[in-house]
Amino acid sequence: MSTRERLSGNEAIATAMRQIDPDVFAMFPITPSTEIPQYFAQYVADGKVDTEFICVESEHSSLSACLGAEAAGCRAITATSSAGLSFMNEMLYVAASSRLPVVLAVACRALTGPININHDYSDSMAERDSGFIQLYGENNQEVYDNYLCAHRIAEHPSVRLPLMVCEDGFITSHAIENIEIEDDEAVKRFVGQYRPESYLLKKKHPLAVGPYGISSYYMEARVAQAEAMKAAKQVILEVAEDFEKTFGRRYGLFEAYRMEDAEYATVLMGSSAGTAKAAVDSLRKDGIKAGLIKLRVFRPFPGEELKEALKNCLAVAVLDKSEGFSGCGGPVFSETAGALINLDKKPKLIDIVYGLGGRDFTVKHALDVYERLMKIADTGETGPVYSHMGVRSDGV
Repeated sequence: MSTRERLSGNEAIATAMRQIDPDVFAMFPITPSTEIPQYFAQYVADGKVDTEFICVESEHSSLSACLGAEAAGCRAITATSSAGLSFMNEMLYVAASSRLPVVLAVACRALTGPININHDYSDSMAERDSGFIQLYGENNQEVYDNYLCAHRIAEHPSVRLPLMVCEDGFITSHAIENIEIEDDEAVKRFVGQYRPESYLLKKKHPLAVGPYGISSYYMEARVAQAEAMKAAKQVILEVAEDFEKTFGRRYGLFEAYRMEDAEYATVLMGSSAGTAKAAVDSLRKDGIKAGLIKLRVFRPFPGEELKEALKNCLAVAVLDKSEGFSGCGGPVFSETAGALINLDKKPKLIDIVYGLGGRDFTVKHALDVYERLMKIADTGETGPVYSHMGVRSDGV
């Protein structure tokens, strides 16, 4: 039976971690994810978990310790943000290529420079091609639920890939909301025990982990990773189906909000979706067929499903909370454009980069986006395909 609690996103993640009771938590603090190991350290001190809690000297070391634990057959976790995630960069690729399903909580925060501690997705987007599965949550409930699903997805025999559970730094990590917390024993039954078939310290058939990949084998290893990422899509849906049966809350690869007959749509992630939904509801009251897609899963990217959801729209705006520095748009835009490229009849598509370094995103901003989409549909002219919203030169 669930109980209603008032928790921040960080405490919600730490609560999920406590309920799962992992074997190893290797930690190094960084704003705004520091509270996660701080809460967990209290659980350790109070004897509420049996986890080996390791304080290390850097984020690179925290993930390294987790990979050693995973290679030895343990369930291992950690948490980080921003520059800490970047400092892990080398080990992110090692985790994925070694097929070690560590679960990493990320309170997403802008990367330097200039120095900024507020929210955008520049840290997680910088690691989008590391081989990690990536789940994003709109609110504290979804962040908690994503974490409950994470180990089952990552550890599935057809996947065995590391996974990031991403929340919005300060917006969801520190804001307190009412959420449903599930019973400890129900969570343990749902997540299950980690029983890898093969691991480094197994008595029979011990393995070498992290071997040198010569040219004759390297490509095959990378293809195996790619196939595992593709397989993760179905596993994510299967775990979500079981989650709904067990706890009653429904999730998919993305949420299609009022998309059944939408002519104008936005594609975005995280807490901004709540703001954009308010704009959609306002427009619907005026008879305007607006909708939105809130991505929950960015890796593996749900391209085929997104194409199906957007194919009947007249105009679509992708909202990127990370600057891609490609000269033609952000990372979500490039993925979405790729998904739509082979449609015989495509919606007009634009990219708007917004919210960098914690810049506000308001209902008025969202309404302005839909107003632009209606103009594009009326005139057939997109104007600038790649633009920025909310900069001071716009009078905002």
